Amino acid sequence: MNPVVAVIAPGMMGAAVGKRLVDHGLKVLTSLKGRSAETSARAKTAGMVSASDEEIAATDFILSILPPGDAVALAQRFAPALTASNSKPVVVDCNAVSPPTVERIAAAIAPTGSPFVDAGIIGAPPKPGDAGPRFYASGPEAPRFAKLKDFGLDIRVLGGPMSAASAMKMSYAGITKGTQALGAAMLLAATRGGSADALFAELQGSQPQMLAWLKRNLALMPPKAYRWVAEMHEIADFVGEDPAAHELYLGAAHFYEQIAQDFDGEKRQVSALEAFMSKGASS
Repeated sequence: MNPVVAVIAPGMMGAAVGKRLVDHGLKVLTSLKGRSAETSARAKTAGMVSASDEEIAATDFILSILPPGDAVALAQRFAPALTASNSKPVVVDCNAVSPPTVERIAAAIAPTGSPFVDAGIIGAPPKPGDAGPRFYASGPEAPRFAKLKDFGLDIRVLGGPMSAASAMKMSYAGITKGTQALGAAMLLAATRGGSADALFAELQGSQPQMLAWLKRNLALMPPKAYRWVAEMHEIADFVGEDPAAHELYLGAAHFYEQIAQDFDGEKRQVSALEAFMSKGASS
């Protein structure tokens, strides 16, 4: 029999992952408790079925796909239902959290008797016709999660410690999202300093690949910035043994918080970034 999977929550990534599994013939449950009409509609469009915590605890797999700041609370919320369930689903934490946070999540799940897998997602939500993001997975139970490769997920099992997947995710996101924060901060500084045109021309001439990368990524960043605040804090914890690196990512967290507030408000910084990226568009 095909496994039954729960995906929590049906945000942009969670709903797309749920749809990928549904399209490959699986029944996918989700929790819509306290969620918005928009989220409920997204889940319905993906073919996901609303279920109670007890029904979710009776599935074969539970994939936690949330903003990182909510990951521990979700594990704690489901612990009673998992303890009472005879099914003991494999709980897969797919969130952008640091290894110490993974340990806290695993500790919340351990008394329930459910197997636990650490996972990190790298890449955009799956779309029709593509392979979808990579799910890096680690821990003794990771090969069990890898069975979902038969249902459309690109799952790559890592060796090493239980939290190796999150260490991979933190390292990758620290490079990509950290670079976006640095790039955006300098584009805004150049705009304030009156040198935006000169900077654009110099990047266009000497760093065309970097400019293209910034244009592509920063166009998509502002509406996601609010989610990246907690992720930068997790990366700061990940590099915590290096005080300078810790400070660097705390700064990135503050920067993304600033962008998120601007995006929800007057959009002065967001508009300045858009103006920079649109330079040369008509040439």
